[in-house]
Amino acid sequence: MLVTTDDMIAVGPATFDDFFLGTNRELTGALWLVTRDTHEAEEIAQDAYLKVWERWPRVSEMDDPTGYLYRTAMNGWRSRRRRAGVAIRRVVHAIPPAQETDTVESRELVVRALATLTPRQRAALVLTDLLDMTSEEAGKALGIRSSTVRVLAARAREALKEGMQR
Repeated sequence: MLVTTDDMIAVGPATFDDFFLGTNRELTGALWLVTRDTHEAEEIAQDAYLKVWERWPRVSEMDDPTGYLYRTAMNGWRSRRRRAGVAIRRVVHAIPPAQETDTVESRELVVRALATLTPRQRAALVLTDLLDMTSEEAGKALGIRSSTVRVLAARAREALKEGMQR
């Protein structure tokens, strides 16, 4: 809230509370016009007020504390937009190129095929065929005999062949 004297010289707000009450509605409205989102406008305004409040002794002595508030809010809005743009670019760059899409699709097929196996068959097959463990090493890892690992892996391979032929 700005107090004016008879000769129209502006005097700054006495307290931060007065400043907040005198500027909040207009700042939030202006931010809504910029963002077109009530919640985002309120968040940006809150961030700006927090920054102004942290510096209130210095800001209250400025010629135009309201201008400083608006500049702080607009900088906050631009910073949010920049961060959102960086996040979007990261997502876009995370999409695999067309060549890698085939690899991703193949991996998805393998995952789906493995899901049809029993957990023990899947474990035996992954350890022996994908991780190149011997049946003895896989047996130790699973806590079963090596002959059981070989049987489970063979049954898993047979189930995968049957599943692929369908």
